[in-house]
Amino acid sequence: MKKDSPASCRPRWHRRARQALAHSLRVRLVALFLLLALAMAATFLFGMQKALSIGWREAARPLVIDYVDKLAADLGSPPQVERAQALVQRLPLSVRISGPVVNWRSHPGEPDFEQRWRDDKHGDTEVPRFFERSTADGHRIQFGLRVQVWHDRPRTIGWVTLAVLLVLTAVAYARVRRMLRPLDDIRAGALRFGTGDFSQTIPVRHAHRPDELGELAATINTMGADIHQMLEAKRALLLAISHELRSPLTRARLNTELLPETPEVQPSREALLRDLALMRDLVTDLLESERLASPHVALQRESTDIGTLVAEVVAGLPGAPEVRQHLAPLVPPLAVDRTRIRLLLRNLLDNALRHSAGATQPPRVDVYALGPSGVCIGVRDFGTGVPEDQIPHLAQPFYRPDSARERSAGGVGLGLYLCKLVAQAHGGTFELRNAQPGLEVLVVLPGGAG
Repeated sequence: MKKDSPASCRPRWHRRARQALAHSLRVRLVALFLLLALAMAATFLFGMQKALSIGWREAARPLVIDYVDKLAADLGSPPQVERAQALVQRLPLSVRISGPVVNWRSHPGEPDFEQRWRDDKHGDTEVPRFFERSTADGHRIQFGLRVQVWHDRPRTIGWVTLAVLLVLTAVAYARVRRMLRPLDDIRAGALRFGTGDFSQTIPVRHAHRPDELGELAATINTMGADIHQMLEAKRALLLAISHELRSPLTRARLNTELLPETPEVQPSREALLRDLALMRDLVTDLLESERLASPHVALQRESTDIGTLVAEVVAGLPGAPEVRQHLAPLVPPLAVDRTRIRLLLRNLLDNALRHSAGATQPPRVDVYALGPSGVCIGVRDFGTGVPEDQIPHLAQPFYRPDSARERSAGGVGLGLYLCKLVAQAHGGTFELRNAQPGLEVLVVLPGGAG
């Protein structure tokens, strides 16, 4: 099958124009100005044409009669061709002389004056008499206007008018663009607020006397400040609760470990220790997630060989589980926070090991280079996987899909969320996808990004 070229995939110009008119306020305003300018110009020209065509005859009739009499007298009796030629060269006129002695036309190729006037449906039937005179020796002199001159001049005026309209349209577009520039600032500010960046407010032009767009920018700034305050209050509350829970959890674990290790108490003691360890890990993950979610998170970066770090994490897992490792050669060292990347790897491997029960293969971790300064880490299990509609929600905090994959294996729904925050804090990406069988997590860490 022949693939479409990039040019053929682009929408046609009329579709792009229709889309711009539908979605761009700037384009709509300029189009409205252009239509108004054309309508006003057409109305003005039509009105002036009608006014001149109706009123000039009555106003200029005596002058025209007198001037035509003067021109006929200057030609003499009988009319002299030399004088008629000089008159035609001096004025935009055509002259025809007919009579017993002289028969001459200044422009033989042009139609007769009477014919031109009869062809004009709006012409005045009395006008030809103004331009016709008879001499005493029986000659008839007819004067006519050169139509080519009157055709060329309106064409020139039309081009000039079009050029002026284009210049006015360009000036109007520049002015409208300047007036609507605050909308670009408002859009950029709204996008920043949506990503959690409240450090820079939307600039308000003429803050002492703002217009409607300035008032809108100020209102959005106030909304952003309120949202930022609420988020900070929520974060502070979670941090305070997490800190306050650590002390009673430590005392409860100490008291549990001091219980006698008798056969009657041992099962309850071990179950209680497991629950306390789960609560301790939950508090630790909450604290770490809130630190990483802060826009001012500080990473302790140092040059790290990702392949060596993966091998260390796999070796340190409890029970020394079987994990296949594929570490590609020539993987560049990255400046990363070793503690946070170690946490990411441990959570991903724990998640893969929990869901590998009954799988045909053990989990696998891959590390390979992406260009000169990037590394991709892939962790995959060969379990049952998850439904496709639940994959976008797996990295959300406290999300647990309604499937046996999570219910039977435990977990509170913070592990993948914490891994996503670690990847994003390093300027990387975090992706989940079904590998059929199993689930695969891809983490891309760019070199030097933060």
